[in-house]
Amino acid sequence: MDSNHIPVALTIAGSDCSGGAGIQADLKTFLNHRVQGLSAVTCIVAETPLEVRHIEQVQESTLEAQLNILSESYPISAAKTGLLPSQASIHSVAKVLIKSGIPLVVDPVMIASTGSSLTEENTLHALTHQLLPLATLVTPNIPEAEAILQRSIQSEDELVTAARDIAQCYGISCLVKGGHLSGDAERLDVLWHADHAHHFRHPYIALPDGMHGTGCTLSAAITAGLAHKKEMTEAVSDAIAYLQQLIKNAHTWEHNHHSICCLAWL
Repeated sequence: MDSNHIPVALTIAGSDCSGGAGIQADLKTFLNHRVQGLSAVTCIVAETPLEVRHIEQVQESTLEAQLNILSESYPISAAKTGLLPSQASIHSVAKVLIKSGIPLVVDPVMIASTGSSLTEENTLHALTHQLLPLATLVTPNIPEAEAILQRSIQSEDELVTAARDIAQCYGISCLVKGGHLSGDAERLDVLWHADHAHHFRHPYIALPDGMHGTGCTLSAAITAGLAHKKEMTEAVSDAIAYLQQLIKNAHTWEHNHHSICCLAWL
């Protein structure tokens, strides 16, 4: 096989010891999309889908060393960020990527599926002022979009205006995921790209309590699509379809009187 036909993508995120989210989810997704995956670890998280127990940040110098050696050594076609737990980590990432010109997908991870806060209080300001201006695409869910915009999102119409306002504010594309809207009807994700709203509807699937990593996987799949030089709307559409299939075929284990679920990468 000619390695020149295999694109390289970089994930900059936290390490999830349960393997369901973070760097582990990203690398599995890259592999499924025939992309060589690189990783720069921002923090080590002791967690399962049911609990976040401990977060240990990687030192700023260690994070920068990872980013520098990877960017110097590989022809990176696309990159994504996940959990950046502090202002210092965001600064480190922005300092390296501002010189790279690499298409960047920002998954603005702030709150775990369990409801636990994953970032320091000052990270939102750093995210919006240092990282989003460098992004090609940002992929917030509704709570994350509300935090960025400092307003509530209660309807599909507000989903569209949120995607537009974030995209226009930072001069980027924005995919706002509508999974947190109430009801059990179809779900709507809205991509604002090239001054137009693109609507992606898919059936509502009730996620088990013991599952996480859907946002990581979606943003990684989009990153893989961009690494393969797909147009933005195609990369997003294909990634949404990919995630829906993984959710439908999720694996479940029973242990100690509770259920743990994992997306079906295998």
